[in-house]
Amino acid sequence: MRVATKVSLIAAALISLSACQKEAAEPAAPKLDTDSAKQSYALGLSAGKYLNNAVEEHKKLNLTLDAALILRGVQDAAGGGKPALAEEEVQKILTALDEQFRNKQAEMAKTKAEEAKAKGVAFLAENAKKAGVTTTASGLQYEVITAADGAKPKAEDTVKVKYKGTLTDGTEFDSTEKNNNGEPIEFPLNRVIKGWTEGVQLMGVGSKFKFTVPSELAYGENGMGPIPANSVLVFEVELVGITAPEAAPAGEAEKK
Repeated sequence: MRVATKVSLIAAALISLSACQKEAAEPAAPKLDTDSAKQSYALGLSAGKYLNNAVEEHKKLNLTLDAALILRGVQDAAGGGKPALAEEEVQKILTALDEQFRNKQAEMAKTKAEEAKAKGVAFLAENAKKAGVTTTASGLQYEVITAADGAKPKAEDTVKVKYKGTLTDGTEFDSTEKNNNGEPIEFPLNRVIKGWTEGVQLMGVGSKFKFTVPSELAYGENGMGPIPANSVLVFEVELVGITAPEAAPAGEAEKK
């Protein structure tokens, strides 16, 4: 929802509350003896928290908002004074603020992505120097933690694995221990990030590898959920089993 729309809705909520009350230097504790009273007070708290958060979020982007003037605007809109801005001007200002906010967010995201890319390149360069680390032609890096002579999967196979994924600073973003009660999970190997598709094919069943995955073999410039854009990812993967793709029913092969 746009900033202008949010502010308008919150202002309306605050107006409904404040129009029937006078400001006091030290207001008495609210009387919340009915459902309506509790609902009204909860609405006011929610609106107030949003306004406070909005001020803080704008501050992070070097867009300074004056909390006192925000409250004064609410009071004037509620009939406590004559508005100093015409409605048409208010809408233009809020629309411009919304655009400015989005532009600042985009600038900050771009800066963070560029910084992450540079840090990732440096991290990979240092990691490649470590004993036991092998770098493939694609840039994927791997270490053998536990070797095994089991069968190796093909890209079209479904694999069963246990794993833990972290950022380069050690922050864990996913693991079978945390999100699957420690049990292995299964997935088609050709439907995951490129680093996994390539790397797990190097593993024999029963082995455990550590993969350091360049951002372009992971989620790239877009990131994913808790994973920031341009992040190098580190995975510890244990290959538990392989399920070959099911054979096509009789007669299906001839149709293709």
